Parts: sequence; C-alpha cells; structure tokens
Amino acid sequence: MKNFIELIQGCLTDVREIMPWDLEERLQENPDLLILDVREPYEFDAMHISGSLNVPRGILESACEWEYEETVPELVQARELEIVVVCRSGYRSVLAAHSMQLLGYKDVVSLRTGLRGWKDYEQPLEDAQGRPVDLDDADLYFAPRVRPDQMRPAADQGKRV
Repeated sequence: MKNFIELIQGCLTDVREIMPWDLEERLQENPDLLILDVREPYEFDAMHISGSLNVPRGILESACEWEYEETVPELVQARELEIVVVCRSGYRSVLAAHSMQLLGYKDVVSLRTGLRGWKDYEQPLEDAQGRPVDLDDADLYFAPRVRPDQMRPAADQGKRV
C-alpha cells in the first residue's frame, strides 16, 4: 500500500513540474497558456492567479469530457494548449496533471510548490472580485493548520497506516 507522498512520487515519473519563475516566463511567452487551478471553489475565491480557470480536483475528469454535468467547455477544448495545473502546495496538481495526460492532454505540467511557492516568489494573487491580495495575508492563509485529531496517534508513531 502506498501513502499519499508515494502516490505523488509515482505520478512524477510521467508528470513534469515547473517552478514559479518558469510559470512567470511561460506567461510572458505564451498568452494562450491556460492556468488550471484544481483547488476547491472556496480556496480559489480567497486567492488565485489572475486569469486562471477553477475546476476542482474532485470533478476534473468529467469536466475534461463532453456530455457530463460537470463539463467545462474551455477545458475540453484545451487538449492541444499549454496547461499549467496549480493547487495550494503542488500535490493535487500532480495528480490532476497525471489524469489529464491519461485523458489525452498534450502539454500539461504541474506548478511545483503550488500557490504557496508562487506567493513566496512574490507573484500577484487576486481574490474573487479581482482585487489584489496582500501577500502578508496570503502567508497566513497558506500556513498549514493540522488539528490534533488529524495527527497520528502516539501508539502508531513510526507505523505506516
């Protein structure tokens, strides 16, 4: 049985990652580039890269195909476009990019470090109304918050579950 990180690492044999400075360069060189944000809508509304398309990871595969309730025409028609998939930390985007490759997308990559890395590289983010997000506020938003009940019980320390 694989754990989450091992699952991600397994996908990385097929998925290429780029760094935030690479995305900045790609945006300048390719105005048709599609930034696909696979976070949940409430995450996207809080802050995202300007011009990005939000399709949550949970409906991605059906959003990539015609004739589903979740179909996103812009995404279905983007199979030949350059696509950079983003999420909070760069993990969900690897899984999403892997799925998209299996579905026939030709030029899809994942943003390594996710939007946290984009923010650390001091690149702009905007909220749902298109207003710039203060990067200090983004620091607080992106800080990990693991509740005590989400931690491995002391009796299980060192065991893989």
